[in-house]
Amino acid sequence: MKDLKEFDISFMGLKDGMHQFEYEIDSEFFDFFDYEEFNNSNVKVVLSFLKKPTMFELNFKCNGWVEVHCDVTGELFHQPIDANLDLIVKFGNEYNDDNEELLIIPHSEFKINVAQYIYEEIVLAVPIKRIHPGVADGSLKSEVLDKLKEFEIKVEEQQEEEQSTDKEVDPRWNKLKNILIEKNKSNGTS
Repeated sequence: MKDLKEFDISFMGLKDGMHQFEYEIDSEFFDFFDYEEFNNSNVKVVLSFLKKPTMFELNFKCNGWVEVHCDVTGELFHQPIDANLDLIVKFGNEYNDDNEELLIIPHSEFKINVAQYIYEEIVLAVPIKRIHPGVADGSLKSEVLDKLKEFEIKVEEQQEEEQSTDKEVDPRWNKLKNILIEKNKSNGTS
């Protein structure tokens, strides 16, 4: 992929009404943006393009997966992608994309490139914390997980420790509590 011309939509030749475009996004697409977080990807993007006389309504639906490293174990896994983006395109005097839901393009334009919007939607659909599904359900076997389990605080040991400290209350604390109660009674607050 030398450039992203396949993501150009020439709207001058389109009739008013609904049009649909489909794109298959692979790792080569992200190479164009110099984005190296994904090792591989397979995302299908369906773009519904509603052309009206003075504006366009675009709806992007992204479904598939991207291959990323787990933040806990470092193992590669397929992170599911399921995202939607709505975008309204209007005409104005100059290009303006300050609003994430509204794009203003000059009256002289005759095409729009949607690659940047697809890129952003997929990247933002990936959670900040990436955890392999095998970590949550315990099915992943990894040296890193085995090492983490060695250092894990045992819950039972911690509960026993808390119970033993609850039974051994220093009697001086009880006397301090009594002083506080007597003080409140004399102030009329209790």
